[in-house]
Amino acid sequence: MKRIVIFASGSGTNAGNIIKYFQKNNLAKVTLVLSNKSTANVLDRAKKLSVPSETFNKSELINSDRIASILRRESPDLIVLAGFLLKFPKIILKDFPNKVINIHPALLPKYGGKGMYGMLVHESVVKNKESESGITIHYVNENYDEGAIIFQKSFQLSENDTSESVAHKIHELEYEFLPKVIEEILKIKDK
Repeated sequence: MKRIVIFASGSGTNAGNIIKYFQKNNLAKVTLVLSNKSTANVLDRAKKLSVPSETFNKSELINSDRIASILRRESPDLIVLAGFLLKFPKIILKDFPNKVINIHPALLPKYGGKGMYGMLVHESVVKNKESESGITIHYVNENYDEGAIIFQKSFQLSENDTSESVAHKIHELEYEFLPKVIEEILKIKDK
């Protein structure tokens, strides 16, 4: 069975969705949730879904071997950043080449980069009167939101859309497609 480790910084709705999806699937399971915030709701979600979790601080991610050691112990087939806001360290990317993916709430390369996350993205999309928005699932490299694109799904925006309605539509796409894309990546890696 394939092993997935999830990194998240917030509420963990996508993490919970991924965990539930693979609890009904013999291909893979989420073996660990890691968060840089000890108060993040993702930790409660993981506990309720019987998935172990650990917390760490920024320094432990970047300046020590703690997280890299945990990942080597877990030996994940895929690392999923689902609402994880810290820049991912090069050393972990080197240890797990083409095994770290991220979901971004916009159609990259637009509205990506440092500081572009959550409602800030949706507010920018609406303010700039974009005709469409969507999600991007991509491999993670040493730069924010610049890794190779794996999957994008878009939808048309109307003049009545608000940042809140865009956020809702994005969340629906994330829920529908992120687990399926993870599954496809794992199947390809299996060949």
